[in-house]
Amino acid sequence: MISYLIIAVNVLISFSCFSNRNMFMKLAFIPYRVVRFNEWHRILTHGFVHADTVHLLVNMFTFWSFGTYMEELFGAIGFSKFSYVGLYFGGMIVATIHDLVKQRNNPAYISVGASGAVSAILFASIVFNPWGKILLFAIIPIPGILFGVLYLIYCQYMARKGEDNINHNAHFYGAVYGFLYPILLKPDLLQVFISHLLGR
Repeated sequence: MISYLIIAVNVLISFSCFSNRNMFMKLAFIPYRVVRFNEWHRILTHGFVHADTVHLLVNMFTFWSFGTYMEELFGAIGFSKFSYVGLYFGGMIVATIHDLVKQRNNPAYISVGASGAVSAILFASIVFNPWGKILLFAIIPIPGILFGVLYLIYCQYMARKGEDNINHNAHFYGAVYGFLYPILLKPDLLQVFISHLLGR
């Protein structure tokens, strides 16, 4: 399955980078280097690099929890494997656009992790099952649609505060992309989402 392959590559590259700072810096998303030196590969490679083991485990566990389900669901409704790949990697790419523009003149800015792609996967699942339970803080089960609204508000709030090292903008834009992507592929899904949301 594609999901397991993605997890394996993430683990392999991330663990390699934990002990190889030079490799870490060559793969990380550094907008300044993308723009000034045309290192566009960083828009994708940064998604396979993580800051530490906890960062890697959280992203991969969340991806495994929702990614395997979404991969099967995409197949069941007639989407191709390329459509699922487009969901994951599209989320990763879209998640970088804001910082690519905002931080393009800041050589000190670095971002790593698959959070944008994982957010896209999670929010795509909300389109199909808005009342499905998602664990808030990995403990409290709440409806996916409520989690989604709270998540987006939280991401924007924390992005404006800018007091931690988490790329909340990547989470936000990856999530928005993930919600819109299946609907753009199959517009009828918007009506399906609304019907499920209203309990029809």
